Amino acid sequence: MTNLAITKKLTKIGKEEVKFLIEQIHKLASDREYCIMEFCGTHTHEISRYGIRSILPKTLDLKSGPGCPVCVTAAEDIDYLITIAEKYDLGVITFGDIVNVPGSRGSLSYLRARGKEVRVVYSPIESLKIAKQNPTRNYILVGIGFETTVPGLAYTVKKIVQEGIKNLFYFSLHKLTPPAMKALLDAGEIKLDGIIGPGHVSTVIGIKKWQEFIGNYQIPFVIMGFEPEDIIYGIYILMQKIKNKEYGVFNTYFRSVRFEGNVFAQKVVDEVFEVSDSNWRGLGVIPQSGLELRKEYSHLDVKKIFKLDEPIKVKKTGCRCGEVLRGVIKPYECPLFEKVCRPDNPKGPCMVSSEGTCAAYYLYEKE
Repeated sequence: MTNLAITKKLTKIGKEEVKFLIEQIHKLASDREYCIMEFCGTHTHEISRYGIRSILPKTLDLKSGPGCPVCVTAAEDIDYLITIAEKYDLGVITFGDIVNVPGSRGSLSYLRARGKEVRVVYSPIESLKIAKQNPTRNYILVGIGFETTVPGLAYTVKKIVQEGIKNLFYFSLHKLTPPAMKALLDAGEIKLDGIIGPGHVSTVIGIKKWQEFIGNYQIPFVIMGFEPEDIIYGIYILMQKIKNKEYGVFNTYFRSVRFEGNVFAQKVVDEVFEVSDSNWRGLGVIPQSGLELRKEYSHLDVKKIFKLDEPIKVKKTGCRCGEVLRGVIKPYECPLFEKVCRPDNPKGPCMVSSEGTCAAYYLYEKE
């Protein structure tokens, strides 16, 4: 084995192979307690939905990380978005999950209930049509997501300029995952024996982006797919690496992830965005962990155009979403969980998003 990728590729496995892998995981984790973290919110939900925690040994603790782009959006950014939409009478165009994320001043849902225009789209390219149909009204396109969704939004920004649309502006809330993973490891709040690497993000950025810094830590990082068989196989490989003290980046998501990633998608993103510092819920400002529009596109940048008289001040609540995102606590350790915080009455983004850890625990692991 090399520290770049596992050379033997996984073929389709059946029930007997899965049973064998689970037995092996139990044997590998029989000597002490182990702690691993899945970074990706999709992994969190699939692990919960398929009951994978329940079939793993009690000595293997699976923690969830900040792998939900909606969840890690800072409360300050939600408040800023609501404030400028009201102050400048702007229409808001965004994806679905963030509409219900509460800030200090409510959420975009409350904004819509008060009569403001909030449009939910499935594709960012729909924003072009909305802006063209309403030429006398200004709109904000909220760009949210990790590296997986950025290429499509970068293409949309290019089209705004190419088509000469003057009433559509961009609010970048994009986050980059490797700096956040590095920040978690550097913080040392929890001792991790291994990491389940995100499959979708790695499809875009490749193995190489993780390899740039994971080698500085004595920890194995295994990129996995999302089918239950992918996850079981990946955890088996991760436990092998932990036991054998093999550190570095390993790939088990062979059908999607390559060493260099999706070079074309990376090129589109680099043409539109440049790396910047970014504020993460629960983690604070992480250097070089976000994306902002390049100079050529800065005339679309919401923050450069729509100014506020006073800085945003966020009110504290009892929500412990930040600690959940860092893996410090499990959702049920938050005093609001299930009692007052539920999907129909969310108090924090971890319960709102379809990738949120609290939502996963509420839906699949309450008992």
